[in-house]
Amino acid sequence: MIKELLVILIASSLVNNVVLSQFLGLCPFLGVSKKTETATGMGVAVIFVITLASAVAGAIYQFILQPFHIEYLQTIVFILVIAALVQFVEMFLKKFIPGLYQSLGVYLPLITTNCAVLGVALTNVQKNYGILTGIVNGFATAAGFTISIIILAGIREKLKYNDIPESFQGMPIVLVTAGLMAIAFCGFSGLL
Repeated sequence: MIKELLVILIASSLVNNVVLSQFLGLCPFLGVSKKTETATGMGVAVIFVITLASAVAGAIYQFILQPFHIEYLQTIVFILVIAALVQFVEMFLKKFIPGLYQSLGVYLPLITTNCAVLGVALTNVQKNYGILTGIVNGFATAAGFTISIIILAGIREKLKYNDIPESFQGMPIVLVTAGLMAIAFCGFSGLL
């Protein structure tokens, strides 16, 4: 069991990185990666939301949707669970960490529509993960997102001081950087 969880942890965070190999969650990945502080805050929020959403969605699927044979409602139910969790995170940050709340701006509510969050919940169901395995998969996927966004933010902070041709300034160089990161992360496929 521990070996299986370790394989899921490595596979979901590095080998099958949600951003760099599955291309899910690109909006906050590109939008919030200007500073490492905001990228770290977004990463922590995503870790919290995805891990908790994996637990709640897994429990709802296993104890409500399956017994009543209403699995076809899974997407709607998962979206509602994710929206409620994001609202909770937003209220918490607004009250206790207002600086981070302000710096995340519009991207915090966008976690609700972040396809990576819904993708993890649906992947857990498709792979028949139990609740514990689903939580580990959710945490690992969110950790992979956080690793990616922090690395991109660090690179973007360094790119400010470089002489970049005018046609590559702004989002074009960010997309080239993200593409190079995706290629680099392909090297992790040899781990498993």
